[in-house]
Amino acid sequence: MTDSIETTKLGASAADIAEAGQRLAGGELVAFPTETVYGLGADATNDHAVARIFEAKGRPSFNPLIAHVPNLASAEMLCTFNEDARRLADAFWPGALTLVLPLKPNTQISSLVTAGGNSLALRIPESTTAQGILQAAGKPIAAPSANPSGRISATTAAHVFAGLNGRIDAIIDDGPCPVGVESTIIGFDNGATLLRAGGIPVEALESCLGKVLQTPEKNAPLSSPGQLASHYAPNARVRLNATEARTGEFLIGFGDIAGDETLSATANLLEAAANLFRVLHIADAVGKPIAVAPIPHTGLGLAINDRLNRAAAPRDS
Repeated sequence: MTDSIETTKLGASAADIAEAGQRLAGGELVAFPTETVYGLGADATNDHAVARIFEAKGRPSFNPLIAHVPNLASAEMLCTFNEDARRLADAFWPGALTLVLPLKPNTQISSLVTAGGNSLALRIPESTTAQGILQAAGKPIAAPSANPSGRISATTAAHVFAGLNGRIDAIIDDGPCPVGVESTIIGFDNGATLLRAGGIPVEALESCLGKVLQTPEKNAPLSSPGQLASHYAPNARVRLNATEARTGEFLIGFGDIAGDETLSATANLLEAAANLFRVLHIADAVGKPIAVAPIPHTGLGLAINDRLNRAAAPRDS
């Protein structure tokens, strides 16, 4: 880790957004909000800037990054689209969907972004602030979630500051992220494949394609973020499908199970997704083991359960 640097806090004014874009184009690290979570951005064509992402997050270099662009024309300059990818892009971009596509030659995308592979995880965010920053930067921006690697994702600027202050150059504060979980990721190596559940429900994607999404082969190399077994993890241990708290546990509720904090008292999965990382941050700060009420495995519940399963997975430390 490099010596601590001063992390500048920026707002979401036009001047701040322009400054963030200039900083990114100049090789700096800037955290900014999207509709899903806060991302830690760097110029995806700048090897040194991208390397700083891995250093700041403590992220393993074999874990690829998502590149963000402002529009489909920019995406088509970087990657080749097949029929299924085009259909999904037309239906869900801009939005909480990432497509892993063959990288075109001579794009200048850093090999660190693709973890040395020949495919690129690509997204067009819907957030007005993110769009403004991408336009101001004038470059594709690699932006994993703005948190220390493997830990709880950031849905507010305060979360980013708590985890990365002194490691990055600036943070844009534009309030909480409305979706609250990362993008859904689809790959196409052997047909349309769900690589990570996320902010676009699987049912909507399958309806658009007119077919069921495939699941990735076991032990396949990582082609996108969010595929590590232990990820999105608080410091405390996590127990799932809890109907009540055991002695000494902090209970996160859902629906009729109230808990110390609740993801949604009305069992609304949209509300639960938006609250997930915020509530995990609250629970982690208490310092007790965490128990989480059952969440339905439908719609956005698939993404919520994916994050919770990874948060509860065995870890090395």
